[in-house]
Amino acid sequence: MKKIARAAILIIAAGTGLASLTACGSDDGGDSGSKGKTIALLLPETKTTRYEAFDKPLFEAKVKELCSDCKVNYLNADQDASKQQQQAESAITNGASVLVLDPVDGKAAAGVVKSAQSSKVPVVAYDRFVEGADYYLSFDNETVGKKQATALVEATGDKGEILMLNGAPTDPNAADFKKGAHSVFDESGLKIKAEYDNPDWSPDNAQKFTSSQLNNIDAADVAGVYAANDGQASGVIAALRSAGLKEMPPVTGQDAELAAIQRILSGDQYMTIYKPIPIEAEKAAEVAVAIVNGDDVTGTEDFRGVKSFIFDPVVVKKDNVNDTVVKDKFYTVDQICTADYEKACADAGIS
Repeated sequence: MKKIARAAILIIAAGTGLASLTACGSDDGGDSGSKGKTIALLLPETKTTRYEAFDKPLFEAKVKELCSDCKVNYLNADQDASKQQQQAESAITNGASVLVLDPVDGKAAAGVVKSAQSSKVPVVAYDRFVEGADYYLSFDNETVGKKQATALVEATGDKGEILMLNGAPTDPNAADFKKGAHSVFDESGLKIKAEYDNPDWSPDNAQKFTSSQLNNIDAADVAGVYAANDGQASGVIAALRSAGLKEMPPVTGQDAELAAIQRILSGDQYMTIYKPIPIEAEKAAEVAVAIVNGDDVTGTEDFRGVKSFIFDPVVVKKDNVNDTVVKDKFYTVDQICTADYEKACADAGIS
C-alpha cells in the first residue's frame, strides 16, 4: 500500500490561536440555512482531546486558507450515533455541499452516506472508515495495533500476563487496532489475562475495568497493559496507582496526547502512537474544498473500494519525544516541560 510520508513539515506554532478559530456553523445547529460552499464537519465525541484541540481548528484553518468563501458547519455528536445522524440530515437540509464525517458508529454511518448521496452530497469519511463513502482519510490502523503490541512484547521481554483494553465496538478503527494487536500477541509468549472492549473509549471505564481485574491478579504481577489509546492509559495508570503500585508496568497508548507525553517522560506510560493529525486534517480540508469547487481530487489509493489517503503512524517513547512531537512542533517544550516535568525533560534531553 502506498503511503504518504510523515516527512511533511508540520507547522503548528504555539499561540497561533488556531484553537480559538470559530466555525461558521455551531455545535448545536446548522448554518442558518445558508447556501453555497458549505462544508459540514461532523466529529464523534469530545472525550478524546484530539478532536477539539487539533482536528477541528486545523481543518477550519486550512479551509479558510484555501477558500475564503467557504463555510464550515461544525457538529459534534457526543458519542451518540442517533444524534450524529440527525446532525447530518440537518446539515444536508441546510445546504451542505459535502460532509466530512468521523462516525460514532461506522456501520450505522452507512445510512448517512446513502442519505447524503441521494441528495447529491458527497461524503468524506474522516479517520474512521464508512462503507460507500466517496473518499476516506486515515492512518494505517492495523499497523497502529501491531506497533503498540510489538512495543509491549519488547518491553515485557515476551513473558507474563497482560490486560488488554480495546476501543469502542462501534468504532471501525478499534476493530483494526485490535486485529493488528492480536496478530502480534497471539504469536507471542504473553498471556492475555483479561480483555475489554470499552464502549465509549472513556478513561473512567478503563479505570473501573482495571480495578476490577486487580481483584483477580495482584497489581505487581501485571506484566503490562495494552491500552488502545492515551485516555484509557490514564485510567489504567490511575487504577494501578490506587492499588498501591509505585512503579508502573509498561502501558501502551495512542494519540500522543500532551498528558501522555508527560507520562512517558516521567515513566508512568511506556509509549504512544503519534498520528500527525495536521497531515490528516489539512488533507481532508483540501479534499472538501476541491469537491465544493468542482475540482478533481488526485493522489488517492484504493482502500476497501473507496478512494483513500492512508498515512503512517509513528511510535513515540521516551527516547524519541524530541525527534517527533517536539521536532514537528506538535507541542512546544514549554507545554511539555512544566514544573512537574522539568527534571524528566532534562533527563530526556528536551530543552
